[in-house]
Amino acid sequence: MGKTKINVTKTFLPPQIEFNTKLENAWNENWITNRGELVVKLENELKSYLSTKNIIATANGTLPLHIAIKGLGLKGEIITTPFSYVATTSSIVWEGCTPVFVDIHPEFLTINETKIESVITKNTSAILATHVFGNPCNVVAIDRIAKKHNLRVIYDAAHCFGVKYDGQSIFNFGDVSTCSFHATKVFHTGEGGALFCSDDLFHKMYYHHNFGHDGAENFFGLGTNAKMSELQAAMGLSVLPYFETIISERKKVVQFYNKQLNFEKLKTLKTRNHTEWNYSYYPIILESEETLLKVKNVLNKNNIFPRRYFYPSLNRLPYINSYSMPNAESISTRVLCLPLYVGLNEKILSTIVSLINKQLC
Repeated sequence: MGKTKINVTKTFLPPQIEFNTKLENAWNENWITNRGELVVKLENELKSYLSTKNIIATANGTLPLHIAIKGLGLKGEIITTPFSYVATTSSIVWEGCTPVFVDIHPEFLTINETKIESVITKNTSAILATHVFGNPCNVVAIDRIAKKHNLRVIYDAAHCFGVKYDGQSIFNFGDVSTCSFHATKVFHTGEGGALFCSDDLFHKMYYHHNFGHDGAENFFGLGTNAKMSELQAAMGLSVLPYFETIISERKKVVQFYNKQLNFEKLKTLKTRNHTEWNYSYYPIILESEETLLKVKNVLNKNNIFPRRYFYPSLNRLPYINSYSMPNAESISTRVLCLPLYVGLNEKILSTIVSLINKQLC
């Protein structure tokens, strides 16, 4: 492989002149934050592109989780998944609530909806579930459970830009859905994110993200500073026209892996029926952690850097009262996300696949 470093992902960058052109008006107006015209334009274009009702662009993908928990007035226990990025659980704890874990489905890797009702107590206020690697939870079953027990539903949809379930945007499910626009995501604003919600929640979520302001001098209520800048919005507006190309190129990489990897010795994500996926990640699940480490080490020696994602299982975090989650704990020690981004050519992919398959012989 020479000295070329192949990371698990690579940020898609549009032509710099297009980014600069988007920024020109912000420069001329000397307005680069506080919800300028680029942020408003991005929100409108995303609402149209994604077919969603309400969107609030934010400075990152974690703040919407905090705002959702605060805005819904959640207290006590929140049922969640141990197989997600740490922000899912840390947001619950940060907002003064207690995460209650439910183990995951061994193939879909999302929260196992059949186990949710067994942990509901009088202190349960919500379900915060993650659509893992862009793969939707069983939103129909979760909605039914939530209505039965009068619970709120938040979806951590950080990986889900462009994902559709049953013909509509995955962001339209739950009371609130959140997304990350981090530079590693299929759509990005460099750093950023968004909150999606219904009409009845929009006003409250909106003022929460903007210090609680009601005009310049009055306040509706408590708020924080979660606003996206014009610089971030300019990047998003520059990336969005290329999104179909990004998906098409990533799909080619996924198809190559699907065709060439030795699936007698490993497995990958099973996407839920009725899902239009976005090719956001390519996880492989190996037979043991020992095998994973062998594969990872030989790839690293060839300047290829997959990622152990998600690892560790979140029920093992040091600020959590730990208890067993067998599926999540097992899979988190055996899952490795392979390089997946625009620009990976077949020569590089062949090397990756060959090195993996040889370790599995």
